[in-house]
Amino acid sequence: MPEQPISSSHKSTFLKSYENINFLKSSPARLIRVLCELIEPEVRFRQNKIKNTIVIFGSARTIAKAQAQKNLKDIEKSMAQNPTPQIRKNYEKAKRDLAMSRYYEDAVQLAERLTAWSQNMSGNINRFIICSGGGPGIMEAANKGSHQAGGPSIGLNISLPFEQQPNPYQNPDISFEFHYFFIRKFWFFYLAKALVVFPGGFGTMDELFELLTLVQTKKSKKYMPIIIYGKDYWNEIMNFKAMVKWGVIDEEDLELFHFFDDVDSTFKYLTSELSRLYLTKDGK
Repeated sequence: MPEQPISSSHKSTFLKSYENINFLKSSPARLIRVLCELIEPEVRFRQNKIKNTIVIFGSARTIAKAQAQKNLKDIEKSMAQNPTPQIRKNYEKAKRDLAMSRYYEDAVQLAERLTAWSQNMSGNINRFIICSGGGPGIMEAANKGSHQAGGPSIGLNISLPFEQQPNPYQNPDISFEFHYFFIRKFWFFYLAKALVVFPGGFGTMDELFELLTLVQTKKSKKYMPIIIYGKDYWNEIMNFKAMVKWGVIDEEDLELFHFFDDVDSTFKYLTSELSRLYLTKDGK
């Protein structure tokens, strides 16, 4: 018996490749997913006329001062009633969280002031938009500060099994959910005109050193001010001068970044540099 042709109604059930979700999520389609994470944000940034960002990042574990004070107060009550080894450990953590909370509050204030400064500019072409990693901690503080100033802010979220939950202060139309770290870091840097790095862990150092490497090796032709915020923290965990001493970087590489420890001087330096570079007729 001859084979029967497929009916037209049966044909209509076939999927086009770009509509096949199982294929798009498969290993062979990884390149397509990478391109989507590269192109889709570009389209949205163009639609929103965003060309310049100020990137602020730091630890996802840093909490607001009010929350840190409440946590410490609650644990102090437990210490008085039943000072077990675990409670003592929690007590030390609560004290540390309170000390670190100053960086959360500073990030809020700095982002708020930079956004207010930017909002006073005429037109959108030179507006500097706060950009964070979109999650909790210092990322939340940056978006929160911009929100308090009445301005938009970007969140470059990343899908992780822990820590990374989108904060409520980023603007949904210019916030993204990335799967690939390297594409997320591309968007951190591509539109950035300034970078402020608050105390953080492996992720913060990964982002900082990749961007420093791009600048040091002149893979990036643009100059941008790079602020390392929190002298006590960074001087304890990183000895940049020792890197010069051992000959793994040059003395002039120390000029790629600047240390700051308060909001006022950071704001003054950033606005001065950004005005000189991007807001004056002959700024280059």
